[in-house]
This record gives sequence, structure tokens and C-alpha cells, in this order.
Amino acid sequence: MQKTFSPKGKEITRNWHVIDASGVPLGRLASQVAQLLRGKHKPTFAPHLDSGDHVVVLNATNVVLTGAKIDQKTYYRHSGYPGGFRATSVRSELSKRPERVIERAVRGMVPKTALGKQQLGHLHVYAGNTHPHQGQVAQAATGAEEATS
Repeated sequence: MQKTFSPKGKEITRNWHVIDASGVPLGRLASQVAQLLRGKHKPTFAPHLDSGDHVVVLNATNVVLTGAKIDQKTYYRHSGYPGGFRATSVRSELSKRPERVIERAVRGMVPKTALGKQQLGHLHVYAGNTHPHQGQVAQAATGAEEATS
């Protein structure tokens, strides 16, 4: 009888992935990012552990919504007070804070638990083409090259 493999915290390695959101549909981008955050692309995936990688998403302003979603899709929130209901269209959210559109789409695709919140901490979304994680991404790239040579 074979025992079920479960990775230990020390055995988990985190890589950095940089994804360009230019021209990519929002849902396809979010599902790809969620899989990387959860670690489902790794053979050592365990649903009860945070074994995912860090993901840097660039050019959030250039993400694409198909069909008429840019005008019809609405985000809702409530402050908890009477009259505290607010609705925001995706078009206005993309113009003001494009990072939040991607973060919200990815948040809907990770578990709604403490583990999901921990995994969302590894998501880094930027409206433009630059990011402050160049050192980590470069280090991960050189580490991957050394491992293959």
C-alpha cells in the first residue's frame, strides 16, 4: 500500500511568474493566475497547503472584457449602514483603479478561506509595465537556468 504524499512547509519552493495582461480576456487571465497562486501546476500540489507561486501581473489597464461586459458588468458593495449600498461599473473601475478589476476576478477563483487570503497575498498587480519585484523575478529566472543546465 502506497502512502499519500504531502509536502512539508520546508519542501515548498516559490517561483515568480510575470504575466502581461495586454489584450488578454479578464476571465482567462484570472483563471491562469489563480492556478499559479494555488500551486495547481506543481506535481506537489496539496489543497490544504499554500504551495503556490508569486504572480506579477503587468499592464492591468489593457485587460480586455469580451462582449458588452465593460458597460453592463457592475460591482456592488455595502458599508453595512442604512443607505450604504454602492454600485460601480467596470468601465469606471478600470479607469480609476485597474488593479482592482484583476484582483477581484482572481479573488473569486481562489478558496474563500484563510488559505485563499494567504494565497492572494502572493498576487502583485500593476497598471503599467514596471514593477518593484525585478530582483526576485531575475533571481528566479537565473535559478531556473542553473537547474536546467
